[in-house]
Amino acid sequence: MKKLIAVFAVLLIGHIAFGQEETLTTGPNIKFTEKVHQFGVITQGDTVEHTFIFENIGTEPLKILGARGSCGCTVPKYSREPIAPGAKGEVFVRFRSAGKRGKQNKTVTLTTNALNAKQVVLSIRGTVELPKSNGQ
Repeated sequence: MKKLIAVFAVLLIGHIAFGQEETLTTGPNIKFTEKVHQFGVITQGDTVEHTFIFENIGTEPLKILGARGSCGCTVPKYSREPIAPGAKGEVFVRFRSAGKRGKQNKTVTLTTNALNAKQVVLSIRGTVELPKSNGQ
C-alpha cells in the first residue's frame, strides 16, 4: 500500500510540474533546426554563406530585435518582420575568410523577444587554409 501511495505521489507531482511548464509556453518561443554550421575546409579569401532556419513555437509573434557578428568578417541578415506562431524565419550568415587562417569559430548573437531564449548564439565553424602556390 505504501508503494502504491508513493507511486501516486510521484505521478501527481509530475503532472503538476508538467502542467506548470505548459503555462510557461505562452508567448513567443523560438526553436532552431540547427545552431551550428560546419563549413569544412576552405581556401583563404573564400566566402561561406549559410541560412539558419527557426520556427516560432509559441503563441504570440516572435521578433528578432537585433543580430551581431563576433567580428566584421561575419555578417548576419535576419527576418525583420514579426514571425507569427507556427511560422518560420531565417538568419542568413556570410563569413569572409580574407586574412583568416586555421580553425575558425565565428558566432552571431541574436536578441529576441522569445520567452525561452532572449539571446541565441549561432556558430559557423571550419578551417581556413592558405592558398596553394602555383609551384605545388
